[in-house]
Amino acid sequence: MKFVTAIIKPFKLNDIRESLTAIGVTGLTVTEVKGFGRQKGHTEIYRGAEYVVEFLPKLKIEAAVADDLAEKTVEAIRKAAHTGQIGDGKIFVFDLEHILRIRTGETGTSAI
Repeated sequence: MKFVTAIIKPFKLNDIRESLTAIGVTGLTVTEVKGFGRQKGHTEIYRGAEYVVEFLPKLKIEAAVADDLAEKTVEAIRKAAHTGQIGDGKIFVFDLEHILRIRTGETGTSAI
């Protein structure tokens, strides 16, 4: 089993959700986060005053998937999140050692 985490631009969420649903990913956790990468934020002007936005709003998507679905999941996120602009995001894949569904006691891939 794999745990896929992606940091994306907020406006791409619906595209990614639709892509993941289409390949059979059944669960998704989304968290609003802030961060910066190579772009190091940007400068904005508000009411004539200039200020620096160092941490940009992003979304963190997390999904636990079976091993055979991991590459499809990564590719679906990559295609749906791609704009070609700086700040498109990152995808991280971790090995997932154990899953337990609290309600039923199921473990492993049946708990996903």
